[in-house]
Amino acid sequence: MPEPDGRGAFERVLIAVNRWLIVAMMAAMVALVFANVVSRYVFGYSIIWAEELSQYLMVSIAFVGAGLALRQGRHVAVELLQDAAPSAVRAAIRIAVGAAMLVFMAAVAVLGFQFARFAWSLETPVMQIPLGIPYAAVPVGAALFLVHFAFFFRDYVARRYEEPERLEPAEDVSL
Repeated sequence: MPEPDGRGAFERVLIAVNRWLIVAMMAAMVALVFANVVSRYVFGYSIIWAEELSQYLMVSIAFVGAGLALRQGRHVAVELLQDAAPSAVRAAIRIAVGAAMLVFMAAVAVLGFQFARFAWSLETPVMQIPLGIPYAAVPVGAALFLVHFAFFFRDYVARRYEEPERLEPAEDVSL
């Protein structure tokens, strides 16, 4: 049974887990970069694998966060044509764009999985882990995008985006 916000339990868990995964990866990346800078300038020693892992985390954050960004309307879009069209045509354009995004992300997921599987026998330059592990961020992120978009498709067509959660209460800013 859907909650008052229209989301089912699976969708709410998906969003929460996706957000916390992004927060954890960002925290790890910040900690790694900070530790490496302190280590380099204070102790004269560089953590050799920190830069490589930070780069992989940054790419992973971008792909894993794409579905959440879509829900908030944060992807770059040129909407001049659809805004100039009548409302019935506007909906048809959004459906066509949404269908194109679904096809594209499905292709990215399938091809990304094949590429990650192909690269599994290779190793990363510094950490010496299978290259398929960092490459897996692409198909995993594309699959997450597809799941988010499946739940969000109607709202996407209607241009109803979710409000991002605030860390602080909203203040009334009057000038």
